[in-house]
Amino acid sequence: MIRLDSVSKRHGKQILFLEASLSINRGEKLGLVGPNGAGKSTVFRMIVGQEPADGGNVVVDRGTTIGYFDQNVGEMGGRSVVAETLAGAGEVSEVGRELAELEHAMADPERADELESIIERFGTVQARFDELGGYALDSRAREILAGLGFRADIVDDDVGKLSGGWKMRVALARILLMRPDVLLLDEPTNHLDIESIIWLERFLRDFTGSVLLTSHDRELMNRLVTRIIEIEGGDLISYSGNYDFYEKQRDLLAQQQEAQFARQEAMLAKERAFIARFKARASHAAQVQSRVKKLEKIEKVEPPKRRKVVEFEFKKPPRSGEDVAKLSGVRKTYGKYTIYDGLDLLVRRQERWCVMGVNGAGKSTLLKLIAGETKADSGEVTLGASVKLGYFAQHAMELLDAGKTVLETIQGEFPLATLGSLRTLAGAFGFSGDDIDKPVSVLSGGEKARLVLALMLFDPPNFLVLDEPTNHLDMATKEMLMAALAGFDGTLLFVSHDRQFLRNLSNRVLELSDGGVHTYGGGYSEYVSQTGHEAPGVA
Repeated sequence: MIRLDSVSKRHGKQILFLEASLSINRGEKLGLVGPNGAGKSTVFRMIVGQEPADGGNVVVDRGTTIGYFDQNVGEMGGRSVVAETLAGAGEVSEVGRELAELEHAMADPERADELESIIERFGTVQARFDELGGYALDSRAREILAGLGFRADIVDDDVGKLSGGWKMRVALARILLMRPDVLLLDEPTNHLDIESIIWLERFLRDFTGSVLLTSHDRELMNRLVTRIIEIEGGDLISYSGNYDFYEKQRDLLAQQQEAQFARQEAMLAKERAFIARFKARASHAAQVQSRVKKLEKIEKVEPPKRRKVVEFEFKKPPRSGEDVAKLSGVRKTYGKYTIYDGLDLLVRRQERWCVMGVNGAGKSTLLKLIAGETKADSGEVTLGASVKLGYFAQHAMELLDAGKTVLETIQGEFPLATLGSLRTLAGAFGFSGDDIDKPVSVLSGGEKARLVLALMLFDPPNFLVLDEPTNHLDMATKEMLMAALAGFDGTLLFVSHDRQFLRNLSNRVLELSDGGVHTYGGGYSEYVSQTGHEAPGVA
């Protein structure tokens, strides 16, 4: 359906692709992977014609419809959420608009002389609208919006009132409503909660068209894709299987290439030693010349490229008391809406609580209460003896000084630390090379989140309260963070939509639901086993 044939592409001096090829077949589910800046988004933009290839061809079969979701949603306002979703649904929305215009024209007495041709066109358009499922479009749009987390009272309200993250969900809903032949999805899960991610996973699994997506959600990639396309050294390399299988294949190929490289290096060293030893002897001139020619003809094996993953050993935090945080009879309301009434919770040292709950259940509010960012209407929230609390939330990124660089920001927090240790810290969170001199003002949301986490964890508190810490983190940084937190000798309370993060780090689960508050001993895996669902409200 879609082919990239020997495509070359560069941005300035950086060569992204050099005679790279890719094919997307009908019904395939593909994952596109590669480090930040490798050119994943460029692949999407070349396919939809937003960027031309410098060389080679991008071929899309005639009649193939493409739905493309990226992070640039544009302006939204003046329409309801559902109307905005319907307006961007591709051909079906355009046919629907023409149908409405024809209905208006048939009722217009001034166009009575055109009535016969209008009726004829109306029949054609109506048949196409029916073929595209237009009469069920409104209910389908509402179903998709519900799956992406929109409450029924929100979908008929002005889309302009929504935050940027929720507008992203509207943009995603529009693409899913299109039912194109091919879905191109660039990080579709960045602004979704766990319930919406699970719904999207099921939607894409049942989708009969082709899918090419990038995602930092390993669980989604493992459950959905059947082929991984890796951007590596200007090429597009195909691996069969899901993400886990791709990693094993890549590591195996790297080991094989390393062994082949080592064998060839040993052989070359032996030949060079012979040449060096006998090159001055006339009696061996023919043999020396023969071996020189042999070396010139040998095709050199390239050493395997290993991705550098920076590890950082975080300091051991001071020990807290056994009781870290206690909530007694806590009541909290927003307007007429009661979030908690009589909430009791005890968090003890070295427990790792993940908080589960549907939208509006009060997950972030619970973290704010414990962090002292908001107050309970009644009841008590107390921290235990010797507790040093660190709180991460998305708004923390707004407190960074836009006028400073990454390095200046870190140095400002830890003026006594060595430059080497601070550079290692920055590298562990994805700021290597010149990135450390970037001004905060030009950092993306994900880069700001990484910087805030780095500041928090260099001199770690003994009680970490984390609200969606993995938002926008790439897989390498996320795995580094998980490894660091796995060895963290303190207490954790966190909210996350990342199932791998939940599974690897939790040993307690707090579920907030309409039926009250439920606690589960054991971590997220045990919670799924006991409840039969991966998140509240998910069947």
